[in-house]
Amino acid sequence: MTMLQGFQIALHALRLNPLRSFLTMLGIVIGVASIVTVFAIGSGAQLRLQEQIRSIGANVLMITPGAVYQGGVRLKDGSKLTMTESDVRAILEQIPEIQAAAGSIAGTAQVIHESKNWNTTINGTTTSHFMVRDWQLEAGRYFSAAEEAGAGKVVILGSTVARELFAPGDDPVGAQIRIMKVPLEVVGVLDRKGPAQDDVAFVPLSTAKLRFLGSASNINRDSVAYIIAKVAADGQMAGARSEIESLLRQRHRIPAGQEDDFKVQDPAAAMEAQQGAIRTVALLLVAIASVSLLVGGISIMNVMMVSVTERTREIGIRRALGGRMRDIRLQFLCEALVLCLLGGAIGVVGGITLSMTVARMAGWITSIDSEAIGLALVFSIATGLIFGFYPAHKASRLSPIEALKTE
Repeated sequence: MTMLQGFQIALHALRLNPLRSFLTMLGIVIGVASIVTVFAIGSGAQLRLQEQIRSIGANVLMITPGAVYQGGVRLKDGSKLTMTESDVRAILEQIPEIQAAAGSIAGTAQVIHESKNWNTTINGTTTSHFMVRDWQLEAGRYFSAAEEAGAGKVVILGSTVARELFAPGDDPVGAQIRIMKVPLEVVGVLDRKGPAQDDVAFVPLSTAKLRFLGSASNINRDSVAYIIAKVAADGQMAGARSEIESLLRQRHRIPAGQEDDFKVQDPAAAMEAQQGAIRTVALLLVAIASVSLLVGGISIMNVMMVSVTERTREIGIRRALGGRMRDIRLQFLCEALVLCLLGGAIGVVGGITLSMTVARMAGWITSIDSEAIGLALVFSIATGLIFGFYPAHKASRLSPIEALKTE
């Protein structure tokens, strides 16, 4: 008997008991669907983190406000702006490992162009911000030194903001928009960096303080909400971080033993650690999903054992008509494989559907990986071979005479 004939006989046998066949493969369906879904959601989460890491830029340190003491009371992190533009200059001048640094403040506002408007993040910063993060322009230019010093009425738009305010084919550069009733000229549009990074409008730091965010946030003329600094090389990250901490403690006159009023963080390192945690959780979930395949395999073995018992007379007739032991073994192995392949195919379709549904409902990113689908199908085939071999072997060992005696 050829393999093709074995599969044909297997399909005919399974059609005789469709409900039992479906219930038998249900464990395989659930296991494969779970593996595909977990891999799709996990891969999507890793892609989003990688996108965020790329958007931050290489070798970037972020300095944010920490806890401060006021009137003997410890305030929460970020409750008071503790960094200043003079801190930015000191970091650039006194720490040779730092290539570029920029201070920023941010808020939200409605951006208006003619009849269109869009609520977005307004980030007040300097051109050094784009150098630190390696952000390139799609069109236009960066801020000039005169615009940064003189609170120029100019703005650089993220690609999302440009898309929402301008019709396709229109050139935003040179157009006038309004933010909080202040007219601004669009001087540049950034390349796409990702959903979160594209939905922002950048204005000079002095402009943000004077016209938008200063009075609303009680920001004085020198304060910044955070500082980002670019380190020259990977190997200098730890040293630069330590030097920044020492410099800012000295500048902020923090006594020995007292907690810093700032935090120096490596966002890329934190995200990479988070990426590792996501991979670990995904592997754990895959291991749990594999239990369904194990249960499905045991179910297939159980049903195949029952099938061998029910079809003992059929086996005896096949042997009496010249069927060899390997033909009988192949017949039952093909039945187990067909069950697992059908279950795997249904599971793959179900897993893709489930992952897309979860992504749509929860707003997550999913990535359907062909390797994950292939791995799930390999697991299902291996399950059929492993758990189908013993019943098939037992069937092949039946004596034709004894089998024909069975009623």
